[in-house]
Amino acid sequence: MKVTIDRMQCVSCGSCWDTCPVLFVQNADDSFSQIVPEYRENGDPASSITLPDTIDCARDAADLCPAAIITIVE
Repeated sequence: MKVTIDRMQCVSCGSCWDTCPVLFVQNADDSFSQIVPEYRENGDPASSITLPDTIDCARDAADLCPAAIITIVE
């Protein structure tokens, strides 16, 4: 599974980083959600590498996002 975030549409509600802190974190500069550095694809804060199966909270975070900006590709 890979995850992408439309960071420019983020409302900074915190539901993703509260639900799945192993994958999402709030950017200190713009307050938008981003992928944690460990799982970024080519350093892109909006795109993940292929994630380990153990990170299943990403689906919950996508479901809870009120702005629906988190996309999951299996």
